[in-house]
Amino acid sequence: MGGVSLYVREYGRALAFYEAVLGPPAYVEGEWTRGWPIGRGWLTLFPAQTGGPANMDVTLEVSDPGEVARLYEAFIAAGATGDAPSDQLMYAPVRYASVNDPFGAVIVIVSPLEQE
Repeated sequence: MGGVSLYVREYGRALAFYEAVLGPPAYVEGEWTRGWPIGRGWLTLFPAQTGGPANMDVTLEVSDPGEVARLYEAFIAAGATGDAPSDQLMYAPVRYASVNDPFGAVIVIVSPLEQE
């Protein structure tokens, strides 16, 4: 099992943001640990003691290219900014979108495309 953990200082705001994008967390542990399944991994949110993410991008891989657009629209509707989905060559053909969350993380969403 793999995934990404985000540590954010504004935990309450970040939790509300990610719930608006991904829905209620599928995993809850104690007062502070919240997680959502994304593709074959998890996005887990924790409170930070020293600040939010800085200079990082997180790649989320999903199996359906249509899911890239759905997640992109959900992030934008919740207040993120970013680049609209497009087809790119990143070692292999992928549907790609990039969003910047309000807390300093760059989220890259990709899905493999059929090779011709």
